[in-house]
Amino acid sequence: MLKGFNSEDISYEILEKAKENIKQQALERFLEEKSEEKNKHLPKEGMLFNSRDSIAMERILGKNDLFPISYLQIALNISKSVCRISIRDSRGVVVGYGTGFLVAPNIILTNNHVISSYEVASNSIAEFNYQDDENFMPCPTYNFRLNPQTFFITDIKLDFTLVALNENITNQKCLKDFGYLKMSQKEGTILPEEYVSIIQHPKGGPKSVTLRENKVSGLKENFIHYLTDTESGSSGSPVFNDQWTLVALHHSGVPNPEIKDEWIANEGILISAIVNYLAKKYSSLKENEQVIIKEIVPDIELPKENNTTSNGNDDEPLGYNPLFLGKDYEIPLPTLSKEMEKDTAKTEDGNYVLDYIHFSIVMKKSRGLAYFTAVNIDGTDEVKIKRSADNWKFDPRISRDYQYGDEVYTGNELDRGHLVRRTDPNWGKNAIKANEDTFYFTNSTPQHKNLNQKTWVELENYIFRNAVLHQFKVSVFTGPVFREDDMIYRQKYQIPAEFWKVVVMIKEDGNISATAYLQTQKNMIENLEFAYGEYKTYQVPVRNIEKLTGLDFGNLSKFDPMANIEATGIVITGPESIKF
Repeated sequence: MLKGFNSEDISYEILEKAKENIKQQALERFLEEKSEEKNKHLPKEGMLFNSRDSIAMERILGKNDLFPISYLQIALNISKSVCRISIRDSRGVVVGYGTGFLVAPNIILTNNHVISSYEVASNSIAEFNYQDDENFMPCPTYNFRLNPQTFFITDIKLDFTLVALNENITNQKCLKDFGYLKMSQKEGTILPEEYVSIIQHPKGGPKSVTLRENKVSGLKENFIHYLTDTESGSSGSPVFNDQWTLVALHHSGVPNPEIKDEWIANEGILISAIVNYLAKKYSSLKENEQVIIKEIVPDIELPKENNTTSNGNDDEPLGYNPLFLGKDYEIPLPTLSKEMEKDTAKTEDGNYVLDYIHFSIVMKKSRGLAYFTAVNIDGTDEVKIKRSADNWKFDPRISRDYQYGDEVYTGNELDRGHLVRRTDPNWGKNAIKANEDTFYFTNSTPQHKNLNQKTWVELENYIFRNAVLHQFKVSVFTGPVFREDDMIYRQKYQIPAEFWKVVVMIKEDGNISATAYLQTQKNMIENLEFAYGEYKTYQVPVRNIEKLTGLDFGNLSKFDPMANIEATGIVITGPESIKF
């Protein structure tokens, strides 16, 4: 069974369930679009182009169905880039079919519900030239394996997947022989009342085409609706305007809510929306992935971004402050052994402590994750900042090779877990910048989305709420436990299975309190075919964290209420279990 970070192997039933969900979403968008149109005094297309634009007007009003014969020749030429995708499970059994097409010499575009994950891609095949000739005889087919190790980007909301292909030395043809379709960021390449054509593999059958039988009925944000006879198996097909410009990625029919098995429209994702998504994700990609994006869309317009970390105001120093709890209570960063220092990711000036607003991070370069994070929380000066769309990015001060990026989190059920909680450094006049700083990949760690973090999150919330409620300050250290036998994922990335936290505060009697916590599971992750066991959170002696991590927390053990307890730790079931 191929499970990876997904709970079950790909199957026909899973594919059908995904399609049904997408159909319902498409219906909701279609009905919403029609409802909006009724409330508008202007026609839909009036909002999309200038009435003085004679070319656009001609596109809308022109009823001439005469086209030069070259129109068909162009269709034949570009159809070479369209392939059938054979979706296979971990045993190599075909569980379904979809359509895809080349958008670069070795990159295909299809739907997320066709190729939903890195693991599904690794087992599936792209079949080119699967079609009949003029004598209705099968043409020779050329198969290529999908290669997500080289490139893989997917998104559920826009229902698309971009994935690399491997050359096949047994084929008589190379990938370059099939050409590719150009993706464009330009909007307005298709308008309501225009017609589209679709090249497809309906129900997994030989390649077919619908020519100008597909009238665009409307556009809804990132989606386009059109009337066509597209079959269900055509998921992932390219949609073209009359100039054979690629305008959309077909992904679903819009079901008639009143009559079963009847369709009222079809839906595609606008290519411009996909390119805009890639532009937003560009800064979070590895350099080799950025090169491929530029191959797919050479003229892509990227959002303007600040290429440096936040500097804050001149009168507020960056990073973790050892004297934050008071001048008489210095709590320095934990120290690393000489061997550990050799494995730190350093900036150009040789420094391995990365400072951000109100927190600092030290990276373990061989693992691409933090040795530890250290944050100061000021409950006397909290600033509430509403969470918006996450914008994760690499820290430009160290090599991207030393930071786990989207290549770890794409196409699976792994979340980017914050080591420094997003809200923890959000205090003072630089709170907004502090919030943004928590979205560097240096501050993330892979965590399964179904991980039972209830107690761990309650612990974090308890610390934060009390800091705010009782108007006191807290310093918190957090990190993963690195083990040599940590699971290797995608043949390259080791995923930690345990996390720790050390919390330091000043009690009402003026004494320091240093408590330590460990989140672990009984059954360690062994391979891709695992099921997460129940995670438990333990309060443990600080010295135990030192033994597990190799970090030296100085004299904090002297202020640990668990210091003299011989047991390995106590299970935390709630705040009432914590010893301060």
